[in-house]
Amino acid sequence: MRSFLPAVAEQLFRDIQQTHQETSQIPDDLLIALKFVFGPCALQALDLVDQHSVTCLSSPSGRKAFQVIGGSGRLYTCFVSCHYCPCPAFAYTVLRRNEGLLCKHILAVYLCRATGGTQQESVSDQQMSALLGGTAAP
Repeated sequence: MRSFLPAVAEQLFRDIQQTHQETSQIPDDLLIALKFVFGPCALQALDLVDQHSVTCLSSPSGRKAFQVIGGSGRLYTCFVSCHYCPCPAFAYTVLRRNEGLLCKHILAVYLCRATGGTQQESVSDQQMSALLGGTAAP
């Protein structure tokens, strides 16, 4: 799978995963690096992780999507495989102005994957197709 993130970000997530497995925490130096690489959305993403706001939906066919409950309570369906979130911040900051690598929702997904904090939910292939098509939520 092609990565949409710079090598430094990929390495940061690997380092977080490794140290989290050993200590169940993210050390201060990695938190500082997270803030440096991702800017203000890093703290917001960490808050979403702490609130267990990320759920991985997976179907029998192997498709995956992530649902993130934002700070306002709105549910966003993010697709890490194609680096997409429907939130306004992603559209404006990442796509339009090219001022950030990603929004807090996608960053929360990456962080949850690195720390093993993603909730898991199985959906049918029909539900996933509807979700991918934007016609219904599981």
